[in-house]
Amino acid sequence: MPISELLLPEFDHEMETTRTTLERVPFDKKDFVPHPKSMPLGSLAPHVAELAGFGATVLTTPELDFGSGTPRTRPPFDLAGLLKSFDENAAKARAALASMKDDAWTQPWKLSFQGKPIFSGSRFMAYRTMFLNHLVHHRAQLGVYLRLNEKPLPATYGPSADDRMGF
Repeated sequence: MPISELLLPEFDHEMETTRTTLERVPFDKKDFVPHPKSMPLGSLAPHVAELAGFGATVLTTPELDFGSGTPRTRPPFDLAGLLKSFDENAAKARAALASMKDDAWTQPWKLSFQGKPIFSGSRFMAYRTMFLNHLVHHRAQLGVYLRLNEKPLPATYGPSADDRMGF
């Protein structure tokens, strides 16, 4: 069985949970921060929505330098904009994942900012750490923001206190 077939169910689960989390964002709380060092909700939610596109970049390019090329535009802080961006990016990443050949996982992948290295390793490690774990990390942050704003948390790896799924 190809590696991509082993990874697709996990990808689908993480994307479904992330989309549900984005659907629950309180859009009247754009400036909310749980701590002075935290990212405002109006920046965090769009970042989560755009991260699936980073997965497609990891899977289809040998490297990325954040300091070069066209500046990215974050999706608008509204439900339609976040979900449109997320759905488009997740579809691109899923298609790239589904077509990934096994030997491509061991190819080198680099991330830098204006030539300064941030990550250098196999494409597999870039996919896992720089993309998927990064997405889960920021989704968890978003979950804290939801909880502090009395919004229900979706079930993630089992039921949440808000989504008991019949338990």
